[in-house]
Amino acid sequence: MNYLLLSAGLLALAVGVIHSILGEVLVFNKLRNNSLVPIISPPPLQERNVRILWATWHLASFFGFAMGAILIHFAITAQAPAFIIQCIAFSMLCGSILVFYATRAKHPGWIGLLLVAMLCWLA
Repeated sequence: MNYLLLSAGLLALAVGVIHSILGEVLVFNKLRNNSLVPIISPPPLQERNVRILWATWHLASFFGFAMGAILIHFAITAQAPAFIIQCIAFSMLCGSILVFYATRAKHPGWIGLLLVAMLCWLA
């Protein structure tokens, strides 16, 4: 078993779960009016903008879950194609840089993404 990939996969899952839960609690609950999908739109946003932001927010988490599951599968089977691991590592690194830059390092998500990237590269 590849424990570096297992750690990267579990961390990717954790980052996705934290991302979705905190997004709901800190961002989207304030934009809800007794509905699943937020519809209250603060200016200059329109309702359709808030809806797609909500969907995209959780889409990012789902992609993180998928990458985490792939990494865990490769960790367990010990059959990790280098190209796929490098693609996951690169995408996590790019995500980390993007969050770091966009939030001026105030959003902690960049740390989790960077750790996943590093664990993949070390594997």
